[in-house]
Amino acid sequence: MKFVIQRVLEGKTTIIETDDAGNRTEYVSGQIGKGFVVFCGILESDNTQIADKMVQKLLSMRIFEDENGKTNLDLKSVGGELMIVSQFTLCADVSHGNRPSFISAAKPDVAIPIYEHIIDECKNSGFNTQTGVFGADMRVEIVNDGPFTIILDSNDLKI
Repeated sequence: MKFVIQRVLEGKTTIIETDDAGNRTEYVSGQIGKGFVVFCGILESDNTQIADKMVQKLLSMRIFEDENGKTNLDLKSVGGELMIVSQFTLCADVSHGNRPSFISAAKPDVAIPIYEHIIDECKNSGFNTQTGVFGADMRVEIVNDGPFTIILDSNDLKI
């Protein structure tokens, strides 16, 4: 599992839908203020145990500035919000050729329950948690604060 965590001043996901007649509609599926926008890539080998460790690490990240300008505060300390966006392209294998392979990305029947589990765990931890829509055509707007971006890979955690 991979998370790309961006510390933001605000974030918004807009869903783009096109019907069979070619008519396009857009709607905002989620919007947050100060907090994290988290792009979430789920691999075929992932499970809810791994997801729990990733969420625990995410919510414990101390990457907001304290009164001394040191990155020492976590999401809860600053009243931060979360935007969780599914992004299978984080699972890309680019080791051969120029066209990414997504074979290791979890199929929807595996990924969706894990993605929903991650969202539920964040909500159950007391955070305003907004989302994109799994598998949808999305536009993600981010006002990155810093910029401050962290890549969290479950292979780097002790599970």
